[in-house]
Amino acid sequence: MAPLKKAPLKKSAPAKKDAPKAPAAHKKPDAPKKEAVAVAEKKTAPASAPKKAAEGKTAPSIRIRLSAFDHTVLDEAAAKIIDTASRSGAVIHGPIPLPTKIRKFTVNRSTFVHKDARDQFEMRTHRRLIDLKETTFKTMESLQSLSLPSGVDIEIKMG
Repeated sequence: MAPLKKAPLKKSAPAKKDAPKAPAAHKKPDAPKKEAVAVAEKKTAPASAPKKAAEGKTAPSIRIRLSAFDHTVLDEAAAKIIDTASRSGAVIHGPIPLPTKIRKFTVNRSTFVHKDARDQFEMRTHRRLIDLKETTFKTMESLQSLSLPSGVDIEIKMG
């Protein structure tokens, strides 16, 4: 390999000696003002947060994770959840397909001698994620009264 050529360094213009430098004293008074503004904002933020929660009566978000061994049953459950959430006025993100977990099991066919004769089995767990934003109390009620197909595991996180 050939050595790389270095670009020549640019020489910067010499600094003017006659130009006065700005005094450092001007910078110090600005810093306390910024800190005072930040402290004032921190004091007002907690007082306004409870008012917003009381006025809007909305839960921030709901995350629903569905999992099942049969993907058709899982898609039916996701469709029911999305239908009920959209009727109550929530903003819906999903269903987002998550990676399928595959658990494989290898079992000897014979009980004793035949080590080479084996069977392999697998369990596929299909998963979906649904995010609901701007939910209301009506959304929560409708989701609780919803009947879903059996065989679907549901995890609900609020926050």
